[in-house]
Amino acid sequence: MIWSKEETLSREEIEAIQLERLKETVARVYERVAPYRKKMDEAGVCPEDIKSLSDLSRLPFVTKQDLRDNYPFGLFAVPREELVRVHASSGTTGKPTVVGYTEGDLKTWTECVSRIACMGGATRKDYAQICFGYGMFTGALGLHYGLENIGATIIPSSTGNSQKQIMYMQDFETSLLVATPSYALRLAEVAGEMGVDPKRDLHIKIALVGSEMLTDAMRDEMHRVWGEDMLITSNYGMSELMGPGVSGECEYMDGMHINEDFFIPEIINPETGEVLPVGERGELVITCIKKEGLPLIRYRTKDITRLNYEKCRCGRTFCRMENLSGRSDDMLKIRGVNVFPSQIEEVVLGFSELGPHYEILLEREGYNDKLTVRVELLTSTDSFSVLEDITRRVREKLKTVLGLDAKVTLVSPNTLERFEGKAKRIRDLRGIK
Repeated sequence: MIWSKEETLSREEIEAIQLERLKETVARVYERVAPYRKKMDEAGVCPEDIKSLSDLSRLPFVTKQDLRDNYPFGLFAVPREELVRVHASSGTTGKPTVVGYTEGDLKTWTECVSRIACMGGATRKDYAQICFGYGMFTGALGLHYGLENIGATIIPSSTGNSQKQIMYMQDFETSLLVATPSYALRLAEVAGEMGVDPKRDLHIKIALVGSEMLTDAMRDEMHRVWGEDMLITSNYGMSELMGPGVSGECEYMDGMHINEDFFIPEIINPETGEVLPVGERGELVITCIKKEGLPLIRYRTKDITRLNYEKCRCGRTFCRMENLSGRSDDMLKIRGVNVFPSQIEEVVLGFSELGPHYEILLEREGYNDKLTVRVELLTSTDSFSVLEDITRRVREKLKTVLGLDAKVTLVSPNTLERFEGKAKRIRDLRGIK
């Protein structure tokens, strides 16, 4: 089902909306937001210079550091009394990034998430269990209001107490799951420990997963434990831009449709900032053209993807972003080689003897980096020859994919840490004495 007519507009109609809203947004932030005005003045550009969409590239970038430098409300374009809700990041690496919403922003957010939910197969008949953490994190409330808007029944179970989550799924006959991919796998694991077969004993047919990158291998693993018939779609967003609802997959899973009447995407070279031609992979930059409270312009997401402007088989005409390849700031430099954690995940999940839980450990011995990948076995074995064979094959595959050697450590089932929110799989100890 397609939620709104805007999703099928012609390219000319989409770009006309974008240009009108871009001009208005640039003029408003220049007038109301002093840090923006300073950046634009330093770049030698003013609102009157924005005459076409190509002029977007003349505007300066905004980064997460800008939000931190102007903490908490320095980049807002409305007085504080016009805000009806505030969210914030965890701030684990410094000051949190603070985002806020006007009444109009909440309507926009609900509209965007309603579209994403429909793309992923949700209907008013669904019982949707939201296993994101409620609170300052934007994911739970974003999906909550979007799904509620299309008429679905919401089960706001949040995260944690996984056995009770399974009980709710059984008793309420949950048909739609909202979770991170890693927590969805954890719930299936807990169900098995309880003697519940997710494929036979539960009723979930749809999973709207987000907040983590969904690799093909992770989707395959979810199908293995939840059932091949489950429709698993990925959706994308971040609190700085709005929360979930920036883009999402339809049933054809050929990229995530970006809500282009609310967001203008660009792909840049992450090192030079140069805008790349359509179809090339690089860092995603997003301009918010309908937000009132915090209308970010040319926000550098650090996420690596590419864009496809061809019309989708589902009938939607919005451009699609390829599922993420990784993040430019998550890229690991190991002995001069660029490594993305997603490459390691693809290797691990390609072995039937291994479970989906792994840990990447980086250490330094002398002047050399040491990479260790700790992986759980799916089932225990005491056979040294079997363990040695699995270790050898995983190590060889990692070397082929990464171009460097890694130590592989196999651990018993249920050994590695489980995560209810975003999985934290990397321990970089190279800077720790």
